[in-house]
This record gives sequence, C-alpha cells and structure tokens, in this order.
Amino acid sequence: MNFSRQALLGIGMIIGGSVMLYAMVQQIGDNSQPAPTLAMVESSSTEQTTQPPLTTDIETEKRILAQKQKERAARVAEQERRAQQFLIEQEAAEAEALAKARAESQQYITNTTVADDSDSAAAKKKDDTASATASLEGTESSESADSNTAQAAAAEKLKTAQQQEAKRQAALKEQQAAKELAQRQQQAEQAKQQAEAKRQAEAERQAAEQAAAKKQAAEKAAEAAKKEPPKSPTDYEVKRGDGLIKLARQYNVPVEALAQANNMSPSTSLQLGQTLTIPSRKQVQRLEREAAAAEKAREAQRKKEEALAKKSAEAKRDAQQKLRDARQQVKETDAKGSFGVQVALANDQAKADELAKKFQAAGYQVKTSPTSRGVRVIVGPERGKVAALALKDKINSDPKVNTTSAWVLYWR
Repeated sequence: MNFSRQALLGIGMIIGGSVMLYAMVQQIGDNSQPAPTLAMVESSSTEQTTQPPLTTDIETEKRILAQKQKERAARVAEQERRAQQFLIEQEAAEAEALAKARAESQQYITNTTVADDSDSAAAKKKDDTASATASLEGTESSESADSNTAQAAAAEKLKTAQQQEAKRQAALKEQQAAKELAQRQQQAEQAKQQAEAKRQAEAERQAAEQAAAKKQAAEKAAEAAKKEPPKSPTDYEVKRGDGLIKLARQYNVPVEALAQANNMSPSTSLQLGQTLTIPSRKQVQRLEREAAAAEKAREAQRKKEEALAKKSAEAKRDAQQKLRDARQQVKETDAKGSFGVQVALANDQAKADELAKKFQAAGYQVKTSPTSRGVRVIVGPERGKVAALALKDKINSDPKVNTTSAWVLYWR
C-alpha cells in the first residue's frame, strides 16, 4: 500500500509538470505569434499607404533578418532551457519516487501480496508515465525539432531507467528468495544434526547407566557372597582373643545362630582350645526360621498373658467393687452373722500354713481351722452372706492366688 501511494504521488507529479509545461508552451506561443502578424499587418498597411520605393536598403533588410533569426534562436533556447529544467525536475521527482518505492519494496520484500501490489503499481506507473510522455510529446509537437528530440530522449531515458529498476527489483526478489531458501535448508540441517547429536548423547548416557548398574549389581553380588555363611558346617578351635561376636562376624553368621548351633548362650565366654561348630548356610536359615517361630510364639504368649492379665485385672476390679457394694449393703441392713470363704482344704497344718501365707501375701485375712477331713484355709470373715459371696468372686478372679474353688460357709 505504501509503494502504491508513492507511485501514484510520482505519477501525479509527472502529470502536473506536464500540464505546467504545456501551459507555459501555450503562453509562449500566444506571446510570440501575434507580433509577426501585427508586423505583417503594419507592413501591409504601410506598403499600401506609403508605397516605399523598391530600392530598399539591403543592409537594413539583412539587419532585420538577422534580428529575427536572433529572436527566434533566443525563443528556441528559452524553450530548450525550460524543457531541460522540467526534465531535471521530472527526473528528480522520479528518482525520489523510485527511492521511496525501493525502500518500501525492500521493507515488504517477504510479503507476496505487497510484492504483487508493487508489480501492479509499477506497471500502472509505467503506463501512466508512457501516456503522460505521449501527451507531453503531443502537446509539444508544435515546438521546435530540438525540443522534441530532447523530450523524446528524456522519455526514452525514463523508460530505460524504469525497466532497469524493474529488473533490479526482480533480481533482488530472486536473490532474497534464494537466500531465505538457503537459510531454511541450513536451519533444517542444523536441527537434524542437533537431533542426531542429542540422540547419540542419550544413547551413550543410557549405555553408561546400564554398564554402571551391571557393575554395581556384580559388586553387590560379590559382596553378598562374601557375607554369606559357609556352604557346609565346619569345626573351629578357639584361639586366644576369640569370642562368639568376633567369630560370628568372621564367618558372617548371626551370633544367636552360632550360639544355638553350639548349645550355649550368646553371652557365654569361650575357652582356649574349645571346639565350635560353624553352622552352614542352610543350618543358619533353619535356625533363623526356628528363632523367628519361637519369637512369634513368645509374642503370642505375651499378648495372651497380657490379655488374660487385663481381663483378670478387670475381673478383680469388678469383684472388689462388688465387695465394697456388698459391705455397704450389709452396713445399711445391719445384717446378723458372719461368713467366711473357704479357699482350700489342706491335708495337714504345714500345708495349710503355706497356703495361708500365699493368701496373706495377696492382702487377705486368713485363718486355718482343723476338721476331721483336713485343715481348712478360710479368708474372712465378712458380715453378711452377700459380702462373703462378693469376696469369693474376688478371690476366684485374683491371679495372685490362682484359685477357682473358693466357696462361702457360715462362720458363726
């Protein structure tokens, strides 16, 4: 669009200059033509009125003719000067328009639409210039032959300059297109080389990682093989400074497995010259399985005992609360009579005394009473049967005394 505007501006300037030149030529023609007519009229009237003699001075005629030729040459020189000035101004305007068009075409050289518009504008400018030149030649046809020749030469020069400029612009476009194509090809080649280099670097990195992983796995396997116990049982004679922990580290055997294979405790001190059995890998695995199973059984037993203890403690707390409630109830009702809880019937007094100490250690009041069938061990007494029954439940749920055969009997 900018190139079209500049072309139109240049064409307008050319047409305007042509119109101005045509007006100046017309004015010069109007000013120059009436003088000879008037002179001719005046001469005719003078000749008709005065009737000069035929013997006119030849020198005067030559002078008049020379003056007319001089005036004609001056007019022709003036016309040529004006035509030359117009040509100079026209060439300057065209050069300015071409420079602006060149700058615009250089700026939008990659734009196809602008390039098409530039070509159409150049063609239009060429046609308009040709038509203006033809019009100018038509208007100046009445001028002298020298002026026509100069204008034709200027028009031909302008046409040649336009053709050369068009060729130069086309060559610039082709050169720019070739340059862009080469740049794109170079960029594509560089991108391809970079992708190939990246792929090779990635392949090398993966290969290095795989090699490092294999090496590390082999080192781990070798280290694990070193740390494994011997494949078969071996005998070892204890030397000075040896101990189970040292030997276990030396043969990569757990201390517990080494001690168990030799039927001793892990903390047992070794004797100089003592023979130990270093267990094999399979024996260590078997001993570890047995130890794990024993640990699991101990854990289950511990949990069972904890649950039983918790349950016994809860039962004891319940029995103790029942006993307190029963004793409170006895106080409120003021019941008569005392009751005891028989916890055992011993064969002799010694056995009864031993059982009595056990219950006394658990916090109970115990008495013994000999009978025909043996010696009774009685806890109590409690006032009222309800309190005695609560005491019986407490004793049966107490893990410290570990009895379930207590029963209530009347004290007195």
